Amino acid sequence: MLKPRLAVRVADITQAIFDVEPQIIHFSGHGTSTGTLYFENQLGQAQTVEPLALAAIFELFADQVNCVVLNACYSEAQAEAIAKHIQFVIGMNQAIGDQAAITFAVGFYKALGANRSVDMAYKFGRAEIQLQSIPEHLVPVLHVKKKT
Repeated sequence: MLKPRLAVRVADITQAIFDVEPQIIHFSGHGTSTGTLYFENQLGQAQTVEPLALAAIFELFADQVNCVVLNACYSEAQAEAIAKHIQFVIGMNQAIGDQAAITFAVGFYKALGANRSVDMAYKFGRAEIQLQSIPEHLVPVLHVKKKT
């Protein structure tokens, strides 16, 4: 069941995870070329979150969350940091246009809805971008937690 939380502020992230108890978390927004993600603070102003800060939160939810999708430009550094704790993390290795980001999400969730694995859903998301003749199909990158 999909339970969206729109315009989540930095202070709301953990509460939203406590409330919803999701297995998959999808962030859709903007990132910087340095790998930080933009959120809003309590005053409605842009606030960046560093990769290690978000990874520290996901370390605490590692027993619950199975997949994180960071559908934001330059989110691969975030994905790498989070993948130390979460089984599957998808990030973007460069800027991604809105149409490509939306198309990836459509393909990804269609495949999950058809009971495909996260790995296969990732591949379907990238293929969906190609089907639409959008040249950004190599931008989404899947990171899988290394077994320890």
